[in-house]
Amino acid sequence: MIERLALTILNNIDPERAHGLALRALPFAPLPGPVSSPRLATEIAGLQMPNPVGLAAGFDKNATALGHLMQAGFGFVEVGAATPLPQPGNPRPRLFRLKRDKAAINRFGFNNDGIEAIADRLANRPEGIPVGLNIGANKDSADRAGDFAEVMKVARTLVDFATVNVSSPNTEKLRDLQGAEALRALLGGVMAERGKVPVFLKIAPDLSHAEISEIAGVASETGVDGIIATNTTLSREGLVGRRKGEKGGLSGRPLFVPSTRVLARLFKETEGTMPLIGVGGVASAADAYAKIKAGATAVQLYTGMVFHGLSLAHRIARGLDEMLAHDGFDTVSDAVGTGVEDWL
Repeated sequence: MIERLALTILNNIDPERAHGLALRALPFAPLPGPVSSPRLATEIAGLQMPNPVGLAAGFDKNATALGHLMQAGFGFVEVGAATPLPQPGNPRPRLFRLKRDKAAINRFGFNNDGIEAIADRLANRPEGIPVGLNIGANKDSADRAGDFAEVMKVARTLVDFATVNVSSPNTEKLRDLQGAEALRALLGGVMAERGKVPVFLKIAPDLSHAEISEIAGVASETGVDGIIATNTTLSREGLVGRRKGEKGGLSGRPLFVPSTRVLARLFKETEGTMPLIGVGGVASAADAYAKIKAGATAVQLYTGMVFHGLSLAHRIARGLDEMLAHDGFDTVSDAVGTGVEDWL
């Protein structure tokens, strides 16, 4: 009841202001702690997670609410994106709700406090579930590939994993780094600085089959530990919301199908040998289960909480446990990829 009231209030004020208020309200929210069960226990690149439901990057850009988010039911949390230097991002307004579509459009542009400030907060985080950092490049950098390596170098003793974000549509020409030659060089620099930290690669949903195949090959060649599929989309297909013409990346319900298709294609391309994390439109246990059957070892969510509240992670993890039990799976890993052909 209290959560529904809070959502009603937050969804009727400016979206970015509402997000800031939600972060500041976390210390006063009832937090159940990580959901766990033998069936839900998940391992990715040596990381032990109590459940496969994670928080996607962007919700806590600057790691200011990390301790509370670690107690919100998630199995793992990703903060950021962080860049070497602080930057304000794009001008406001830059976040738009599409209530009828259960979606959002953002054009933040990697607004963050910079890696030094974020690193100080990460150094003081509590023990618990795995915590990762999404890493990016400054908008005006002359060496964007170098920026990724620089952030990795600073963060490598402070996080459990790092995500290379070359798929945000809100930094001009950033997605050009998904091309094979540029991506190979960028990942080589990051891997040289990672120490023992697992590195994931986050890709766009707006890729052809050939591009997906190429990226999978480069990821395998460079030793990347997993791929996150996907970031936001530039597509506006099927939208009915009043704000559908805004520039930026689209997230939420309309992203579910295209992102899951990319996920399944990646699973096919990698023959199930590389851990995949499914993101895009996850707002229920059924959504999470569909991503897992399409090839995801774990899932992440963000926009779903805008419409369903912070308790969504807890509800999804519990519901997923029940669905796995109903279908006779002893572990969530047993279900990974069992429905991939439905998406190809």
